[in-house]
Amino acid sequence: MLIATELLSANNAPISYLPILLQLVAAVGFVGLTMLGTHFLGPKRKTSDKLVNFESGIEQHGNARRPVAIKYFLVAILFVLFDVEVIFFYPYAVNFRELGWEGFLAVVMFVAFFVLGFIYIVKKGALQWED
Repeated sequence: MLIATELLSANNAPISYLPILLQLVAAVGFVGLTMLGTHFLGPKRKTSDKLVNFESGIEQHGNARRPVAIKYFLVAILFVLFDVEVIFFYPYAVNFRELGWEGFLAVVMFVAFFVLGFIYIVKKGALQWED
């Protein structure tokens, strides 16, 4: 009995991962059963109207493989970059008092690097859409 309680009380024992494993098995099993159920129980009447691509009721115009301007991807990458910067402010705000002046100076440097990067991309014209 003592061995079982020691196994259950240990923080890094393999048995402590059992709830995670059970949750994973339940989630994967539910998805698999749902997909199999819809495959076998769903209708299989394919007509020419059903095989036509559907774009939310909008008529198709041209090929979907046409090239997209690189500016779109550049703005998306810049959005992710500055969005991640904002995420790092939350831990700083939570630990504001414990970090003191050293933490404040670190955050000021962090923001300064991003402001310099933002000034650089604005001067390079990365956010201008018209050529």
